[in-house]
Amino acid sequence: MRVAIIGAGVAGLSTAKVLTQAGHDVVVFEQAPDVGGVWSRTRRYPGLTTQSPKAQYSLSDFPMPRDYPQWPSGEQVQAYLAAYAEEFGLMPAVRLNTRVTAAEPGNGGWTVTTDDATETFDRLIVANGVFCEPAIPSYPGLAEFTAAGGRLRAGTEVHDVEPARGKHVLIVGYGKSACDITVPISQVAASTDVIARHLLWKVPRKIGGVLNFKLLLLTRMGEALFRYLRLRGVEKFLHGPGNGMRTRMINSIGTVSVRQFRLDKHGLVPPGQMEDIVKGAIGLATEGFFEGVADGAITVHHDRTIARLHANDGSPYAELDDGTSLPADLVICATGFTQGVPFLPGDVQERLFDERGNFMLYRQIRPIDVPGLYFNGYNSSFFSPLNAEMAALWIAADLANAVPLPDPASMRRMVTDQLAFMDIATATHHCRGTKIIPFSMHNVDEVLGDLDLNISAPVRASHWLNPINPAAYRRITPALLKRLSSTSPAPRTALPPPAPHPAGRKP
Repeated sequence: MRVAIIGAGVAGLSTAKVLTQAGHDVVVFEQAPDVGGVWSRTRRYPGLTTQSPKAQYSLSDFPMPRDYPQWPSGEQVQAYLAAYAEEFGLMPAVRLNTRVTAAEPGNGGWTVTTDDATETFDRLIVANGVFCEPAIPSYPGLAEFTAAGGRLRAGTEVHDVEPARGKHVLIVGYGKSACDITVPISQVAASTDVIARHLLWKVPRKIGGVLNFKLLLLTRMGEALFRYLRLRGVEKFLHGPGNGMRTRMINSIGTVSVRQFRLDKHGLVPPGQMEDIVKGAIGLATEGFFEGVADGAITVHHDRTIARLHANDGSPYAELDDGTSLPADLVICATGFTQGVPFLPGDVQERLFDERGNFMLYRQIRPIDVPGLYFNGYNSSFFSPLNAEMAALWIAADLANAVPLPDPASMRRMVTDQLAFMDIATATHHCRGTKIIPFSMHNVDEVLGDLDLNISAPVRASHWLNPINPAAYRRITPALLKRLSSTSPAPRTALPPPAPHPAGRKP
């Protein structure tokens, strides 16, 4: 088939690689001047690093270079993904600096329109990412603020520290990106204030300064400490008779975090317990952040928001909701992202979302009511490259009619149950259904279960105590491709009409 892929990040590139190897004619549309998605030079902010160590953030058959540090920088990850694209011959299929303005179903396929041309494809895969468009709050007084020389920017729009040099800077947010960008900014700014609506638990990179956090949380045991929709094996014990032990195990990390970062001294102990980390942005502690708080270079205003921007004696200021007024030459918003598909027509979006605007995706991949459309990368996890790679295999199998799908009503019920569960597990903070943290490996197992493929039980068992190793999955792709090549190719037929959908959905 001729397949269009929107986005050349981890998900888009891994999908292009798998589908090309499966014999499809692939075109990848990327609006940035380079591959990498969130790691593109057009989006990298100072201080950007991976959250997972390099081994866990690697694709299964393409390890990161040995000379990379444990937590590679944004520039290093982009170089790694560019090398991946070159290694597997993907670049001729990638169209850089090409923005998709519309993608519409019709005539058994999809018509994709860019700024320069219109083309037809048999299938469409959306891999534009769940961190695509930054969400910037709308503050009263912005015109007065900018007239006085103040600047309001998204974190992804700040690519180096020079705009902050000698300036009074406010960083809005307390997630990983906010803390990451705060540290280098604080080293050159006249003042650096962090405006945190809520305090969040931060996991030390090395717990107690010694134990790498991956040995605790990036294992199957670490994932099992959080209750999943369907319990299996040891999970039934951990969330049953062993619940007390489980609670102590996970909350002990919080105790260490408080002590290690001296959070009580700084008044930065988050409410609740470490187990509540899944209800917010699970963040790795940024090296140098709490040290900056300790030496006064960084000031955190917790449980506060910006009420308005304004000018005072011709200088830009920000007023907080408690009445505090802070000088603010530059306000950087690390306030999350919107997950949208503006290039899809309204009637498609109506079938794609539920009434609350959550993506209705079976296995985080396949819309129930929109034939010929797939998503990849809409499963944000601790192991995003591995999850995207396994989803690419699922797509390749489904293109060959080799995935045993439930009927539409059953798929809808499964998706609805999953969203309802994530509502509870994350207090509705699941980014329109696209966040699966901390259930990364449950997603991998479900996807591979559909394909009747998985790594061996002994290796999976070893991942209960050892960090998940994506390289253990490197033989899954060849196994699926061999299976698909040994079966008769499915006839290419026109797409079936969309199934009826409940009224009242909103994009």
